[in-house]
Amino acid sequence: MEGGRGGKRWRFATPNLAVAAAGERSIQRYLLQLHACLDENGPRPVIPLSHGDPSSSACFRTAPEAEEAVAAAVRSGDYNGYSSPATSLPARRAIAEYLSCDLPYKLCTDDIFLTSGGTQAIEIVMSVFGQPGANILLPKPGYPKHEAHAVFHRMEVRLYDLVPERGWEINVEAVEALADENTVAIVITNPNNPCGNVYTYEHLSKIADTASKFGLLVIADEVYGHLVYGSTPFVPMGVFGETVPVLTLGAISKRWVVPGWRFGWIAICDPKGILKETKVVDSLRSFRNLTTGPATFIQVILWTHKSHIKLSVPW
Repeated sequence: MEGGRGGKRWRFATPNLAVAAAGERSIQRYLLQLHACLDENGPRPVIPLSHGDPSSSACFRTAPEAEEAVAAAVRSGDYNGYSSPATSLPARRAIAEYLSCDLPYKLCTDDIFLTSGGTQAIEIVMSVFGQPGANILLPKPGYPKHEAHAVFHRMEVRLYDLVPERGWEINVEAVEALADENTVAIVITNPNNPCGNVYTYEHLSKIADTASKFGLLVIADEVYGHLVYGSTPFVPMGVFGETVPVLTLGAISKRWVVPGWRFGWIAICDPKGILKETKVVDSLRSFRNLTTGPATFIQVILWTHKSHIKLSVPW
């Protein structure tokens, strides 16, 4: 490609089409365009409805004990270094114990991969399953970053409908029609973003049976877990781990009102060991060696300040 001063041929001038395609699907692009049009000195306050940041409202704030725990960890000077690639064992134990409270089996530390927020959890999972020819089933409407990362890793995205007349339930019949021998996984978001619905135990059971029928992994984005305000209780997809292997994605960003702390996880909810047998767990560990986890001092407060920070209840 010719370009630049003097018409020199630069060998790096070809754009990365995968990056461009993924960026088109990210909501960040449109948020930046909207912010560029805002008058910061205008008379009317701006109420952001496009970004799931609970901390942007003054009425939502995490507990002072949690903030002090972070400050104390930083002031100690003991946690300024890199954490282990495997991340903190006590922190993983804390997450395993927290998630196990709602499951019919117990998770262990080896079932937990700590990530820099929920977005990195999505990125890692899509990286592991992004192979030539693979396709993945995503909800429509859905969370844009699921599709963006799937496209970036060159997976074919197949969208299944959520049915508004049935409380935004998954159209299971459409899922069955979309799945084929190249489908590797189905992504569900529960509680749902952007629709806000919460799936019943019976509906999740049907999803598990369908995924098992087609040999699919279920990737359950549960970053809004337990944030329910109606009569339907939150049921983790991992409850059905005996039926189908589940990778649960979570974070402290929403329930604990701290998205800027960038702490998330991938939990292997697979008591039958299918993901270990098929080397998926090995792939997750290999990818972990290519990246970094959450900030060391954020990992530390989960186990050094248990008297203040109880994962089983909101801070």
